[in-house]
Amino acid sequence: AGAHAERNSVSAPSGAGSELALAAEEDTVVPIRGYNRLMVKSMTESLQVPQMCYSDEVNMNALKLCREELKPLAASEGIKLSYLPFLIKAASLAIAEYPVLNSSIKVDDFTLTYHIDHDIGVAMDSPRGLVVPVIRRCQSLSILDIARELTRLQEAAKEGNLSEEDIAGVTFSLSNIGAIGGTYMGPIVAPPQVAIGAIGKIQRLPRFVGDSNEVKEANIMQISWGGDHRVVDGATMARFSNQWKAYLERPMTMTLSMK
Repeated sequence: AGAHAERNSVSAPSGAGSELALAAEEDTVVPIRGYNRLMVKSMTESLQVPQMCYSDEVNMNALKLCREELKPLAASEGIKLSYLPFLIKAASLAIAEYPVLNSSIKVDDFTLTYHIDHDIGVAMDSPRGLVVPVIRRCQSLSILDIARELTRLQEAAKEGNLSEEDIAGVTFSLSNIGAIGGTYMGPIVAPPQVAIGAIGKIQRLPRFVGDSNEVKEANIMQISWGGDHRVVDGATMARFSNQWKAYLERPMTMTLSMK
């Protein structure tokens, strides 16, 4: 009496994943490999970073109309145009004004490297777990260019065909968690990067119009930014976010800043 039964456990064969764990009737030991091992290493390193978070919301009404107008043009070139390419391009344009967000830190050397290229990583869910493929030189790409490369990376991630070149050298990250669900979250910076954004889902919500008492429907998207507080202060993150938000709420202004 008083004794408790010890659970049985089995070791999963190499390559086994969550499907095996769900089907098993006993505890299952699964080796951590591939992308998941990289995630463990990256998140363990992130424990050394003093994380900060800044959140806001974006009115997507104007961008929704802009996207609807451009979708047929993108489709004629075989491109599916989601909101994400606009968000990526807006981030690149805002980085041009606040380049510290696109830097990397070397703590041992007390140096900060400002990267010329905006190599923006986009976190994606895949059959092998979380992956963060990179869209390179976003500062030189059009929104359609970004959409085309994003589609290629999404298909490669789904098929498990991402190359080392596809995931190496990210200088700034975005996570589109809203594609699955959720609004705000606390994104974690993966060193040596110093910033990351987590995009919430778009919701139809009532909002006051200016300072009046009039209420109208608005398409609202939440954004949560994470930063390495050793490099990025709250004021800089807020100004960067405000600039990014301004591009999205008045998408035509992006054309004035593109080179």
